[in-house]
Amino acid sequence: MSNFQAIAFLIAAICFIMALRGLSHPKSARMGNKFGMWGMALAIITTFTLPVVQEYIWAPVAILLGGFVGTRIAKSVQMTQMPQLVAGFHSLVGMAAVLVAASAFLDPNSFGIVEGESIKAASLIEMGLGAIIGAITFSGSIVAFGKLNGNIGSAAKRFKGQHKLNAILGIAILLLLVMFTSSQSGSIFLLMILLSFIIGYLLIIPIGGADMPVVVSMLNSYSGWAAVGIGFTLGNTLLIITGALVGSSGAILSYIMCKAMNRSLFNVIFGGFGTAESESAEGGEDARVAKTGSPDDAAFIMKNAKSVIIVPGYGMAVAQAQHAVREMLDILTKEGVDVKFAIHPVAGRMPGHMNVLLAEANVPYDLVYELEDINREFAQADVALVIGANDITNPAAKDDPKSPIYGMPILDVEKAKTVFFMKRGMAAGYAGVQNELFFKDNTLMLFGDAKKVTEEIVKALED
Repeated sequence: MSNFQAIAFLIAAICFIMALRGLSHPKSARMGNKFGMWGMALAIITTFTLPVVQEYIWAPVAILLGGFVGTRIAKSVQMTQMPQLVAGFHSLVGMAAVLVAASAFLDPNSFGIVEGESIKAASLIEMGLGAIIGAITFSGSIVAFGKLNGNIGSAAKRFKGQHKLNAILGIAILLLLVMFTSSQSGSIFLLMILLSFIIGYLLIIPIGGADMPVVVSMLNSYSGWAAVGIGFTLGNTLLIITGALVGSSGAILSYIMCKAMNRSLFNVIFGGFGTAESESAEGGEDARVAKTGSPDDAAFIMKNAKSVIIVPGYGMAVAQAQHAVREMLDILTKEGVDVKFAIHPVAGRMPGHMNVLLAEANVPYDLVYELEDINREFAQADVALVIGANDITNPAAKDDPKSPIYGMPILDVEKAKTVFFMKRGMAAGYAGVQNELFFKDNTLMLFGDAKKVTEEIVKALED
């Protein structure tokens, strides 16, 4: 590698670091994305100048084809589909790692990893680890995609002896890696990858929907470490740096989210190890009757309130109600009402989901508060307006030790003087449990599509 190429890779790495820094806040997120795009463009161009690159036809064709497909997906995907899109992309990264490892094993001379008549031991370890982590990432991400997209039920799926089976498979994979390094056997390599696909499925399937945002973040970390292993196999410094950035940042984000949800990172990594199947009744038919309100009721009470806290959730994303919410904000603010937004760390289906939606509607950043900054204010609030946020407002997380979401910090909306809960019906949340907030004395349900109901509230406020 020439000095010019080394400097170019260094600049690209700096761009990736600046991208991560920019993505830490909504105001700088656009610039962060631009840094990431510039860094990737420079990395691709520089890679084609490396002497090891011999193919100048199929590689550009593959890049153009992938870019075309990616552009079409980016333009057509809805914000509500973003979590499953991320999970789907993680699966592609994992499969890419497996295919590169397989290519290096089948044609080691092209990768320059041959010493004598055998593949270097270090290269065998690197490609083995890359293939294992990549396979786990692929199958785990497919399960996460299925749960998020509704193809697989969001409830945790467990069976007797599941953790023991996972432990046996994990030990078997490590033993196969040692045998593969010493024997360079193709059959062992194939069996190792096959077992990794299986354990990836088994690690994610027992994790319930309420913890799925943490899973997506953890799979992001896995994809980064898979890239690191392949970076060593290819001898590509930039791929190693980039993979390490993705892997470490994903792990840090997973830790932060686990802390925010009072979950164990160890449990997430090992597929809910140490957790017992919940005996809590899942949501569904409930004999209790919730009190209902109307958009006119909500408009009258909010217009005469001193303080209103709005809690957006996945229901707002599905209905694309963020712009109507912004109209409501403007009217209430003109009436002298103090309006704030409360964001739970896992509102929606992935970190930052609600922040992006509110930013799209140009809701001022200084009105948006995280859980730890806003929770104490619910007790003094006149109105809490919940827009399709179910599990993150469920008091069962504090009161019911048998609930799947027990121990997860929630937004204390029940402490407000009046709670309006906007929802299509009485169905349970993504975690599969009924929300006890529906039946509180100070809660009024506003049934219907979140966008339509919000627009009716806006009209009532104007009248």
